[in-house]
Amino acid sequence: MPSLEAALAAIDAANAEDPRKIDGRAFESLYAERMSARLAALYPDASDLLKIAARAQHLKRWEVPRGDYPEGRKGYNGWRRACRVHHARLAGEIMRASGYDDASVAHVGALIRKEQLKKDPESQALENVAAVVFLEYYFDGFLAKYADYDDEKIVDILGKTLCKMSPRGHAAALALPLPDRARALVAAAVAREAAALERLSAASPD
Repeated sequence: MPSLEAALAAIDAANAEDPRKIDGRAFESLYAERMSARLAALYPDASDLLKIAARAQHLKRWEVPRGDYPEGRKGYNGWRRACRVHHARLAGEIMRASGYDDASVAHVGALIRKEQLKKDPESQALENVAAVVFLEYYFDGFLAKYADYDDEKIVDILGKTLCKMSPRGHAAALALPLPDRARALVAAAVAREAAALERLSAASPD
């Protein structure tokens, strides 16, 4: 019999090993908790498999260092792909140990690897949750890290993120109590991508 509680506890135990800390908390433990909390708020009827995928979204991410990949967009994209494969593999190991069958493992792996985005409702839900968590908790840090980026570049990046989301994700993002500059940048990205967002919303699975 598969056990959601056992799977989540094992994910939490793995993430607690993160040597990076925020206010004394393991970085990925805190991220996973935020993902689960946002999923519960945005999708209160989420399936157990979606709950596992959200909790394992960055499972032991520190084991795939960004510094192992070249600088620039190509290197970044390669690192992100490697991370997704890593998270999915570890999540699968935990799920099998927690009694889940191969079909369940495959589905969660596909969600974490971001397959079927814009086609599968749960894949879209996970993308929405991850984007909202980023904006709520990590966008200020991103702005500080890339202080040399002008607003146009930030708006372009946000626009790409928004185009991966659905109307439900957009509504959640715009409802966040963001600082003034962050809110203005998000609003500018929404305005810039308005036509694309309207087209995408018509075909959204969410």
